Amino acid sequence: MGDAASAVLAIDVIGMGAGSPAHLTLEAIEALRGADVVFALDKGEAKSDLLDARRAILAAHAPHVELVAVPDPPRDRDPADYGGEVRDWHRARAELLHDAMVRSLTADDRGPRRGAFLVWGDPSLYDSTLRILDRIRGLGATLDVRVIPGITAVQALTAAHATTLNRIGRPVLVTTGRRLGERPAGTDAVVMLDGGAAWLDHAADDEEILWGAYLGTPMQELRRGRVGDIGAELADLKAALRAERGWIMDIYLLRPAGTTDAGE
Repeated sequence: MGDAASAVLAIDVIGMGAGSPAHLTLEAIEALRGADVVFALDKGEAKSDLLDARRAILAAHAPHVELVAVPDPPRDRDPADYGGEVRDWHRARAELLHDAMVRSLTADDRGPRRGAFLVWGDPSLYDSTLRILDRIRGLGATLDVRVIPGITAVQALTAAHATTLNRIGRPVLVTTGRRLGERPAGTDAVVMLDGGAAWLDHAADDEEILWGAYLGTPMQELRRGRVGDIGAELADLKAALRAERGWIMDIYLLRPAGTTDAGE
C-alpha cells in the first residue's frame, strides 16, 4: 500500500451545474467516470438536498464512484469580522478534507486512486473549493489538481428567463447581497449569496428584478418584475421557501430603469 500522505494526490474539481444531472458537460462526465472517490461536505439534515443532488449525479453518470461525505464545520453567519470568520472556516474545512483524502486515496492493488469534487455551478465563481485545496497544500499535501468548468447559476438564471445577461454595450457587475449597496449607480448587477433580500434596501422601485431559486432542480422557482411591484412579495416567498426546505440557493439580475438595450 502507498502512503497517500506523502504521495501526489490527484484531484478533479468538476463544475456540476446549477443542480440538474443534465447540466454536466461531456468533459465533466468523462472526468467523473475516471474518479474513484467523490468528496463532499455534509451540511446536515436541513441541507440534505445538496448531498442528494450529488448522489443523483453519481447515480446518473458514474454509479461505481464512492461518495465520501465529510461533516461541514459550523461557522458564524453574521460575524463582526466576516473575512476572518470565512478564513477560519476554510482552514477547518481544509483539515477535515485533507484527512479524508489521505484515508481514501491510498493506492490499492490497481495503483493510485483519483479523487474529485462536484462543485455547484463552476469552480471559478463564488466557490471555495480551489481555495480550500490551496490550504490543503499548506498542510503539506502534494496535489495534482485538474479543473473542469461547469454551467453557472448565472447562465441557468438567464436561460430560465430566456434573456441575455448583458445589454448591448453595457457592463454587468457580479456581486453578493452583502456588497450590493456598493454598486455604481445605473449598473446592471447579478447578485449571489444574498442571505436576505438585499433588493429591498439597495434597488430602486423601478428596477427590474429577474430572480430564480433552486435553478435546474424540480423545485425551481422563478419571478420577474419591477422591484416596487414584486420586491416585498419576493422577500416573503424566499423566507417561506427557506423555512419549508431548510435552505435556499437563489440568484437574481437587477436592471436599472432608464437604460436601453442599444449600442452606444
